[in-house]
Amino acid sequence: MNRYIAAAVCLLLLSAPGCSTSHKVEVAPVEVKPIHITIDVNVRVDKALDDFFSDIDDAPAQPEATNAQ
Repeated sequence: MNRYIAAAVCLLLLSAPGCSTSHKVEVAPVEVKPIHITIDVNVRVDKALDDFFSDIDDAPAQPEATNAQ
């Protein structure tokens, strides 16, 4: 019976290091590079407005009505 207890204790002691965990975290320096983005929205909006109002721009100028009294 003592042999079984001694064997159980040995197995317990041998398996204990397998249950331990360790972590090593290395933090490398982070390099941030500038990002250049150019967006030209005004040209697209102007062109869209020109296309939308082209019928008004092409219409002949009408004389303004005057209120004669």
